[in-house]
Amino acid sequence: MRSLSVAPGTPSVPTADRPHLVATSVRSPAVPSRKVSDSDPRTVLAQLTAGEGRAARITHTEHLPPRIGRHADWPGQIRPEVIDAVRESGIDRLWQHQARTAEHALRGESVIIATGTASGKSLSYLIPTLSALLDGADPSDADGDGDGGRSPAQRAQPAGGPQQRRRGSTALYLAPTKALAADQRRAVTELAAPLGTSVRPAVYDGDTPFEEREWVRLFANYVLTNPDMLHRGILPAHARWSSFLRSLRYVVIDECHTYRGVFGSHVAQVIRRLRRICARYGSEPVFLLASATSAGPGEAATRLTGVPVTEVTEDASPRGELVFALWEPPLTELEGERGAPVRRTATAEAAELLTDLALQSVRTVAFVRSRRGAELISLIAQDRLGAVDRRLPDRIAAYRGGYLPEERRALEHRLHTGDLLGLSATNALELGVDVSGLDAVLITGYPGTRASVWQQAGRAGRTGEGALAILVARDDPLDTYLVHHPESLFRTPVESTVLDPDNPYVLAPHLCAAAAEIPLTEADAELFGPGCPALLRQLEGRKLLRRRGGSWYWTRKERAADLADIRGSGGTPVQIVEDGTGRLLGTVDAASAHTTVHEGAVHLHQGRTYVVRRLDLEDSAALVEEASPPWTTMARDTTSVSVLETEAEVPWGDARLCYGTVEVTNQVVSYLRRRMTGEVMGETKLDLPPRTLRTRAVWWTVTEDQLDAARVGPEILPGALHAAEHAAIGLLPLFATCDRWDIGGVSVPLHPDTLLPTVFVYDGQPGGAGFAERAFRTAREWLAATRDAIAACECEAGCPSCIQSPKCGNGNDPLHKRGAVRLLTELLEPTPSGT
Repeated sequence: MRSLSVAPGTPSVPTADRPHLVATSVRSPAVPSRKVSDSDPRTVLAQLTAGEGRAARITHTEHLPPRIGRHADWPGQIRPEVIDAVRESGIDRLWQHQARTAEHALRGESVIIATGTASGKSLSYLIPTLSALLDGADPSDADGDGDGGRSPAQRAQPAGGPQQRRRGSTALYLAPTKALAADQRRAVTELAAPLGTSVRPAVYDGDTPFEEREWVRLFANYVLTNPDMLHRGILPAHARWSSFLRSLRYVVIDECHTYRGVFGSHVAQVIRRLRRICARYGSEPVFLLASATSAGPGEAATRLTGVPVTEVTEDASPRGELVFALWEPPLTELEGERGAPVRRTATAEAAELLTDLALQSVRTVAFVRSRRGAELISLIAQDRLGAVDRRLPDRIAAYRGGYLPEERRALEHRLHTGDLLGLSATNALELGVDVSGLDAVLITGYPGTRASVWQQAGRAGRTGEGALAILVARDDPLDTYLVHHPESLFRTPVESTVLDPDNPYVLAPHLCAAAAEIPLTEADAELFGPGCPALLRQLEGRKLLRRRGGSWYWTRKERAADLADIRGSGGTPVQIVEDGTGRLLGTVDAASAHTTVHEGAVHLHQGRTYVVRRLDLEDSAALVEEASPPWTTMARDTTSVSVLETEAEVPWGDARLCYGTVEVTNQVVSYLRRRMTGEVMGETKLDLPPRTLRTRAVWWTVTEDQLDAARVGPEILPGALHAAEHAAIGLLPLFATCDRWDIGGVSVPLHPDTLLPTVFVYDGQPGGAGFAERAFRTAREWLAATRDAIAACECEAGCPSCIQSPKCGNGNDPLHKRGAVRLLTELLEPTPSGT
């Protein structure tokens, strides 16, 4: 289960001779035999760097010392039965931040706790929640089975219905992933076991069997779900959930730092719809939020929920030593696009490190940014271990989204039992799922935010022991910058969470969904924001809503909730089906289908390689066939931008810095075949329809005089602009809670709307996600870091570590490194006003 706190009797600080990391004593080089306690993270790191050329790959090592914990008394309003249950679980006293959070909740104040990984955030919200559930327990449940005395066979159709029996207090738990909700249910079940059936936790998500859903709706009093199910399943059917919602005391929002950008903006509107329906039934729940450390968590939580939220940020829990190494893979003798040097891939490097750690029985998770990367690392590590001992490959696995529910559950079980020595995973395991017993974490490429770095690093050493974390840099401008500027990771505060609930592309479909739930009135504008009245008139004009008197109604036959795609996937997920057998392998979201499952694409699933034979966009299906080609594939596309509205414009010397609304037209036109080494083998044309996106962008222009001063002539101008654009996209995640896959860019030597050389950076979501606005407001710092990153790279003419982009639709051509540095230097020479 997810860690709630530390066990009693555990020393707050490891002593000098106390093991910080469990390593291995092996009977042979092949098979891990048993764990021993004579090694710490520094020793394990020294073993990893003992090979030829390994030590030179570490650019920086940070040692975070252990920390002493600070206790607090139990809040007076906590039920004694809850205190006894927590003590029975092995926790005698609370940490100070846990007690403070619980006290706010007990006073009816919404609160966010934003402390480090494994600091016991779960217990902070569980103790007031469990107390509330006991306070409202149904005294008529004489036999203590939680069903009012009826047999399990009667639960599906309770006599008299829910309105005819008293409902005690209830609580709703929201998690961003199904895995986290399932993990939390295990935690609550174990913790609340001594309380009998007064606490009845149950998961309600897309994997919940239909025969169980009615019981959850009628009898569970601690329902664990996700924003998707709340949006599509609970709120539209609120009449059937009326007894639960009428008694709703607390809403727990876990890992709330993940609700950023467009996804976070959608979730913010879902929460406002929940508050509106609760008010209809006479309840006003208190919100209890848990987050990784972030800047301004109280402000972000207030924006997410729409109610004032108090923040608790001082972490009083103990912490073991953390050794954190920055690791840069070496340059190879191979040449990539345009003859640029090729650095060994972070995927190959992480797979090798995972293999070495597994052979030492150092239990490790390798986090990787993409589903494909997770599969590749697992596959490479399995092959390497199989060459040593054929019993070992089964101790390594991959974990990612798109797996079938039964596959996810099996992997989670193997994690909890310790059957796995190593796992390569996407961020599905970053978000609070307990993987206790881990000794090390490999972070394969910067995950996009400093908050995610610390969240992933915190997965190891969760029992208070020491731990090892290694960030393996990708061949990417931002990763290269970070491993050579460690202060950007270790001396810089984590980012604030960016979301915009007032985004009209987000708000409009939720107004339709809200109207379908309960007719909207002008009084609802206070809840949904200042853009509500104008949007209601627009929706009425589009005949999506109909006005009768002072209310707006949803009158169409289709489900209004289907209008809001809260994950931003852009349509119906594409099913990946094995040709010949019809077996469903998984899904991919519609927005990425053109680039990931186009005809000829290489697709990995559970260590097996498939080639896409046909992509059927009408039926949302990709037919694949198992194969073993000696290459990978990468899509190439073309993009153009039109300026629709300039919302803000400031002088930048003779140049201009602008922010506004744009329309982006994108079309995947071909794909490259690459060897595993990165060498390009060839290009194949594709015939796919273009896609348009109306979004927000930041852009800057330069004048002829500035080009002359920077010695950037017409022959190198396209390459200089293009190189600056690539590097700027790569560095923006230092200043906004995004990664380069959330944003896009275009550079044009003469743009038809500005009539000047122009560089655009835009949000990759309809209506914008707040990233471009953040770039506009931090433009000087952002572009200065961009220039410094390009200038500091050791390559001669440009490489993936500075100006080449892994997602460039033009094959990284043209690019001009020195021209980009001179151009950005000239652009930054004056002090921009208003930024």
